[in-house]
Amino acid sequence: MRSDGPNLLPAPRRLTITAGLAQVPPDTARSVHDWSLRTDRLRDADGARGWLAVDASDQRVRHPEGYRLTVRPWTIGASRWPAVTVRAATARGATNALRTLAQLLDQYPRALPAMEIDDEPSFAVRGVMLDVSRTRVPTMESLREAVDLFASLKVNHLQLYTEHAFAYDGHEEVWRDASPVTPDEARALDAYCRERGVELAANQNCFGHLARWLRLPRYNTLAEIEGDNEWRFLEYPRRGPFSLCPVLPGSADLVRDLLGQLCPCIASPLVNIGCDETFDVGFGRSALEVARRGGGEEGRVSLYVEFVNRVCGIAHTLGRRPMFWADIALTRPECLRDLPRDLIGLAWGYEPDAAFDRWCAALREAGMQAWVCPGTSSWRSITGRTSERRENIARAAEQGAAAHAAGFLVTDWGDAGHHQQWPVALAGIAHGAAAAWNAGAARQYDARATSLHVFGDRTLGIGPWLDELGDADLDLRRSCRVPRRSEPGVRNATAIFTDLHPPVEAPEGWNAGQHGRYVLADAGAFERVAARIHELAARVPRPDDPLLRDEISHTLAYAHFAAEHGAAWRRAGPPGRPERAGLADRARSILAEHRRLWLLRSRPGGLDESCSPLRRVIDDLK
Repeated sequence: MRSDGPNLLPAPRRLTITAGLAQVPPDTARSVHDWSLRTDRLRDADGARGWLAVDASDQRVRHPEGYRLTVRPWTIGASRWPAVTVRAATARGATNALRTLAQLLDQYPRALPAMEIDDEPSFAVRGVMLDVSRTRVPTMESLREAVDLFASLKVNHLQLYTEHAFAYDGHEEVWRDASPVTPDEARALDAYCRERGVELAANQNCFGHLARWLRLPRYNTLAEIEGDNEWRFLEYPRRGPFSLCPVLPGSADLVRDLLGQLCPCIASPLVNIGCDETFDVGFGRSALEVARRGGGEEGRVSLYVEFVNRVCGIAHTLGRRPMFWADIALTRPECLRDLPRDLIGLAWGYEPDAAFDRWCAALREAGMQAWVCPGTSSWRSITGRTSERRENIARAAEQGAAAHAAGFLVTDWGDAGHHQQWPVALAGIAHGAAAAWNAGAARQYDARATSLHVFGDRTLGIGPWLDELGDADLDLRRSCRVPRRSEPGVRNATAIFTDLHPPVEAPEGWNAGQHGRYVLADAGAFERVAARIHELAARVPRPDDPLLRDEISHTLAYAHFAAEHGAAWRRAGPPGRPERAGLADRARSILAEHRRLWLLRSRPGGLDESCSPLRRVIDDLK
């Protein structure tokens, strides 16, 4: 615990320590933890009047999820008043107070310091989005554990990002090998979330990111890009289908079928229809229609807006309020006025320079509700990216709160095979939950609170250590050069991950003096990263949870291998056969552990695909 007072996650708005101590009767901490899980257990909590009094109808508390918690000096068998008083306007507010009290009792199990807490959230919606479509679909047990943890951090919204990982009837060939979430599982998870005050919202990308569907012959006729034709995803060349062709009637029919199956399984009136990154639209089957509408960006935007409106109409017929990733529309903010007023704009950006203030202003001027959506910065990495994550989340919280954004949704993606372990993702999710509740303290986020309240680590070391690990290659990823970027540095990834698993092949002639590697940096830069990881390994915390220990150990082994692999290919000549054999043996060991750990939290579908980047590394070393 902190020497200057309790360490809470999220940190409350106002906390004042007063004089005295309140003794804690035996088993109180366990009871409070049980009561804090579900809002329907407040009656049990209010029955413990000797020590705790709960009023969930105090209208002096202005915010529906706010609360006032008072701890007074109290002695077992001697005091005539409750030790702890909770006042809130609603059951949700009172439950939030009990969640804070549970964290206090975890730190002070025998005697609480007297204090006053006056607390309320910065954002009405405080959400987490987990990517279940980039290979990793968590087991139901893992999802339930995640929901319990998120609820304890006062998160009240959850989405599972879906491209193909829902078991749609009649579309078995798309999801057959993905171990998808079934309709019954979605209904069960929805009920579990509602019991804990968490809203599970339906999520299905309805425009882009549908390559897994459109590569199949049955659906290929709906694709914007025909066959193996080339197009560009930002600076990267891509081939083959990606987005639905918006001018084909069958595209809307498919969306109607998918949303018509998914939405009834989930009670929330919200549905995320996706529609992000549709960079291929207008360059394939719809090119003639784009030309008819004036050509260029104007014609493409017109077509995009028309199809998004069509998808929103489908959502409306199902009684749902749509939300969408607003990136494409925000490139031409004037087009926002042509979209439905009830459409929620999800303003996302995952780098330190994300312009949440400008995006929220554009959405507000168009009459739309805005949510800010930063990221955990865990994907396309092994270790996470701590500095980028901290600034990205802080900007989202500060600028979103200043713009009166209604929601804060921290996203954890699985690009390139979901190679980050769950503790790395949780470090970012915990920071996001803290910032969503208390935007004013987003830059003062204390990773020791994550140690205690997320990882159960009473040494308070795991959270700060993970933050150090996430910056192990910070200097390299800021200074290196990569193809197609005029500025130094690598974005949306760590340097050691990008070098080991490049997004595309390096262009011909790029980095020719460095044996064709994707990242332009010398061997010394990678050796310094390896040395930094080795130093961190020498003082790795040892959590009690054996799975957590193994996930951290695997993260260290994988990151150290990536750094040494990069250094080996940049020395005077290419690695000789003995060095390559040694690296290949280490890669095989990492691959085996990746497979073992995967199956302890996640379903088997997607595992082979997740392993393919490591298999390519092994083949290259041969």
